[in-house]
Amino acid sequence: MTSLAKIARRGRHLTMPAVVLAAAALVSACGVTGGSTAAGSAGDAPTAARAEPTPGGTPSARPSHEPSALGGHVMPGDADAAPGDLAQPAGLGPRTAARIPADARQVVVVTGHDKNSPRSRVVLYRRTASGWHAGANWPAHNALKGWTADHHLDDLRSPSGVFGLSDAGGLLPDPGSKLPYTRSGGFSVNGTGFEGESLAGSFDYVIAIDYNRVPGTSPLDWTRPLGQDKGGGVWLHVDHGGPTHACVSLPEAHMKELLRTLDPALHPVVVMGDAASLSA
Repeated sequence: MTSLAKIARRGRHLTMPAVVLAAAALVSACGVTGGSTAAGSAGDAPTAARAEPTPGGTPSARPSHEPSALGGHVMPGDADAAPGDLAQPAGLGPRTAARIPADARQVVVVTGHDKNSPRSRVVLYRRTASGWHAGANWPAHNALKGWTADHHLDDLRSPSGVFGLSDAGGLLPDPGSKLPYTRSGGFSVNGTGFEGESLAGSFDYVIAIDYNRVPGTSPLDWTRPLGQDKGGGVWLHVDHGGPTHACVSLPEAHMKELLRTLDPALHPVVVMGDAASLSA
């Protein structure tokens, strides 16, 4: 743990041998079932040899009310998430909106279908002098069991709240990220997810969510200020077609768009949680 933090701080471009050696003790996984490996991943993101079967020991099935493609499902707040001047991002209640830092000019809103659902939608908002403006509305996955305001390692829920977006990275070359970008073989992953889907390419692009991590370090940094029991390594990353352990996953094209759009000068944050909680 300590060695990986030191490696991450020495440089933004990590070499594969250093990451593999430093990550040998990592044991958690993001959407990984038995037989999966990921060299150098952190916290709740996929790592080596961790078996996390879904309840009952079989791959989870989508609830009957949720279609296989999110595009045909109307999520809470979808009708409001249209371009225009808004007093606050659509679907956020006064208590949630008040947690957005005053200097934040970009907000990624991740709205879960419900507290126990692994399916969500993502909208990127930009704040100008006239109000908030919504971008496109994208399908996404979150943790297998949904959301929690008190996340713990391996609880299979994504942490809800307002978090900074400070650092990025991936297995592939920088696509033009404005956030500091760490390219590393440590983002390699294989194996299968909760629904039997391949995890290959999931970490081609990632954006670290500043939950229980040190901003300004590589997403691979293993430092956990709140302690290891509170989890960590929670990322936005490329969707593999199924639930995650704690991360939020988006189609690759949308991840690349986020990387090219999120600007440290605009102090981007993510607001994430189930629809009912965000509306408070």
